[in-house]
Amino acid sequence: MRLRFPRPPFSHLGVKLFVIILSVNVVIAGLVFLSVSRSLDRGFLEYLETTQASRAETLAEGLGQEWARRDGWQWLRDSPPAWERLVRQQLWPGERPPSHGIERRLGDARDFVLHDADGLPVIGLPPDDREMAAELHWLPIEYQGQRVGTLGYRPPQQLMARMDRIFLSRQQRNLGIIVASLGLASLLLAGGLAWWLGRRTRSMALATRSLIEGDYSARLSERGRDELSRLARDFNMLAATLEASREARNRWVSDIAHELRTPLAVLRGEIEAMQDGIRPLNQDNLHSLSQEVGQLERLVTDLRLLSQSDAGALEVQLAPLDLAASLGSRLEEAIGWLDDCGMALSTSISGPAWIRGDARRLRQLWTNLLDNSCAYTTSPGLLEVKLIAKHDRVQVIWQDSPPGVPEAALDRLTERLYRVEGSRSRASGGSGLGLSIASALVKSHGGTMQASHSPLGGLCWTLEFPVLDAEERTP
Repeated sequence: MRLRFPRPPFSHLGVKLFVIILSVNVVIAGLVFLSVSRSLDRGFLEYLETTQASRAETLAEGLGQEWARRDGWQWLRDSPPAWERLVRQQLWPGERPPSHGIERRLGDARDFVLHDADGLPVIGLPPDDREMAAELHWLPIEYQGQRVGTLGYRPPQQLMARMDRIFLSRQQRNLGIIVASLGLASLLLAGGLAWWLGRRTRSMALATRSLIEGDYSARLSERGRDELSRLARDFNMLAATLEASREARNRWVSDIAHELRTPLAVLRGEIEAMQDGIRPLNQDNLHSLSQEVGQLERLVTDLRLLSQSDAGALEVQLAPLDLAASLGSRLEEAIGWLDDCGMALSTSISGPAWIRGDARRLRQLWTNLLDNSCAYTTSPGLLEVKLIAKHDRVQVIWQDSPPGVPEAALDRLTERLYRVEGSRSRASGGSGLGLSIASALVKSHGGTMQASHSPLGGLCWTLEFPVLDAEERTP
């Protein structure tokens, strides 16, 4: 016993799409995070450097004026706490300095060093901070063109170290939250898209498997206007075509069997009657047997021609040919045949009308149409044939007198073994293959054959053939 495991609620294609979409979004988010972090790092340093230099210049200018007002730096040496108030007054005049954040860090009085004109420290760094003193940036302090001191300030890199990169870490944290949100959104988007597309492709795969197994009733949903919806419509059209083809094949086999059984039954009955002595073995009875055999031969020949047409192997030797001459000569030959059927002939054939055709196959086409008109037109009747040569095509109009054909039957007249009356009696016609063969012959010449109601009260056939170019015609 073979175990059957339940199908997973996802398809391989859906998993692949999920992995691909998610991977692409994660890579993009990571690259965005790295590039933005690097940009923030560089931009933040430039911002610190510019801001610190600007503050140092403002402080140096204020210190020069303060040197003139106080007449030297001795007051700062005597009162070091006054340095912090002085820096605060120079950087935030009339304002309250910020109590926290980057602005407070950039304006810290401990980040500045003051030396007098002789280079002696007025406000210096702690004795143990010599390494940082070597990295200070220096600005001259001048008053009316006289250098009165030097101002040193910490570089942005040292400020960053002191602030533990507070600002940058905050921005990177916010950016990380954004990237994580983007990753979560990508996960949901990839999962939803993969599930939706996987579900549709899985239904297509199941429907295709049904077609392979011979179940042509499978259909797909055609909602939407995208490529998958168009593919679903094409699939449904293919399934309907295959289903119709199978039904036609079954009907075709059944009809062929019926057509072959009738003459075979007649042959068997007549032969058995002769064997039993019921009917004499004479010339008339042998002629009857020969007619039935001839009917079988014609049926087999017609079936073979149709099978060749279906396989694209119908032997047609196309060459430049005057269709008007072909049609006219065949109708002249058929005048006696039409008289025997009680039909009058009216023609209007204007030529020449050059096409690429096969004289033998066209003769067979005219014969089939004549046979159909003679078989189904009530005597006395009328057959009217017109040939009209147009710019790009040649049109043959073949119409006869009553009886006509119901509207619903017009499109089925060229179906194989189809008869309007629905019976298999041969009293009014042949095997039902003549019009199918005629349609196949017209198509082999690149033409079309269309049925309609005739103004004469019967059936009208309109045949159109493509015109041969003048340079391709032979004299």
